Amino acid sequence: MLADEPTGNLDQENGAIVLALLRNLHRRAVVLVTHEPEAAAIADRVLHLQDGKLCQEDVRLRESA
Repeated sequence: MLADEPTGNLDQENGAIVLALLRNLHRRAVVLVTHEPEAAAIADRVLHLQDGKLCQEDVRLRESA
């Protein structure tokens, strides 16, 4: 699934609902493009781009459910 700014035009409540739905797709590949740190926070891996180049990669370990 590709999601380009999926919460960009939503109010905070509905944005949280969309992020929860995306998080629940954990067994599927989801590519999320965003400028919002709150949206990026749901990711296991975050790639930061600057001037079209990869400048940082963050990998987060998830707790087992």
